[in-house]
Amino acid sequence: MSSRVNTRNYEYLFVNDIPLMDVRAPVEFNKGSFPCAHNVPLLDDEQRRLIGTKYTQANEQEAIQLGLTLATPNIRKQRLEDWNQFCNHHPDGYLFCFRGGLRSKTTQQWLKETGTQYPLIEGGYKAMRRFLIDEFEQNLKRLEFLVIAGPTGSGKTDLLKKLPYYVDLEGRAKHRGSAFGRTVDCQPTQIDWENSISVDLLKHHFHHKNRPIFIEDESRLIGRIYLPVSLQKLLASTSSIELAKPLTERIELIRKDYIEIEYPKYLSTFGDQGHIMFKNQVLGNLQRIKKRLGGVRYEQVYALFEEGLKRLEKNTTDKNGYVSFEQAIHTLLTQYYDPMYKYQESKKPSTILFKGNEQEIIEWIKHQYSNTLS
Repeated sequence: MSSRVNTRNYEYLFVNDIPLMDVRAPVEFNKGSFPCAHNVPLLDDEQRRLIGTKYTQANEQEAIQLGLTLATPNIRKQRLEDWNQFCNHHPDGYLFCFRGGLRSKTTQQWLKETGTQYPLIEGGYKAMRRFLIDEFEQNLKRLEFLVIAGPTGSGKTDLLKKLPYYVDLEGRAKHRGSAFGRTVDCQPTQIDWENSISVDLLKHHFHHKNRPIFIEDESRLIGRIYLPVSLQKLLASTSSIELAKPLTERIELIRKDYIEIEYPKYLSTFGDQGHIMFKNQVLGNLQRIKKRLGGVRYEQVYALFEEGLKRLEKNTTDKNGYVSFEQAIHTLLTQYYDPMYKYQESKKPSTILFKGNEQEIIEWIKHQYSNTLS
């Protein structure tokens, strides 16, 4: 492997999806890392705890000595095998720890002793995280955003993905945004989500900074992911394009996405527990909006969902079983989501540039931004 120097060029790393070897402990990695990072730790969680305690109670030198003691020949052999495997698979990569200090340099030195020269990232995780936070704020100011708005079930995400340049807030959050938007996939941590969105914006600024980027209108929460205040303000103040879709089509789209497509995923993922997991998810989501929905409407929708779930359990291909779901969705849209959407839109200072169906919006965008989207 040819010798490469250490780096502080964080933009290069993120824009080019350079593989990153995160040698922090798993507990640190699981709290948040970067899109192209892989956890190949120097210390496991318990070793990290013991060394950290020694550092606090004694001093750095004694902590280092404890680390060397814990690094038995077998442990050191396993670490080197894991690191060398990563280095061989990713010869263009870099390694990092929290600050680019002792753990990175120890890893680098051990690798060097086996004949592997592998560069580290100066400043480590802390500096890269700071870089992405700062770039996120800068890109909110310097990029041209266009917001895709529209009531629940209008297909905003589908439209977004047909546009040339976009950032998918919900896709990165693995959640559809509404109270019923949870999917079978686990959501990322807040830090992982923020880092991935910042990298998306960084790439757009690097490759297409003179072209507008489309973004879906969102409330302050996407599941348990919290939109930074600066992003909330941008969405509220930026001019929007409103997607219109007939109520019947919206009901069909929601039923398809939230029930017809999602239910088999639960069965595939959770096996015998799939139905009960899906049922708990649907009825649990309904419970969360009970107060806003009102007691009578809540009971009506709950009964319809229960009926639909019973039919679904007996026969997933029985299209008649979807009728109860569609009736429940109709109530939720007309008596909860649509009034809430109209109220929220009335409070925004932004203007609507255009309103139409999906095809009309695509044609309008092509005409309006022909010089910048080509």
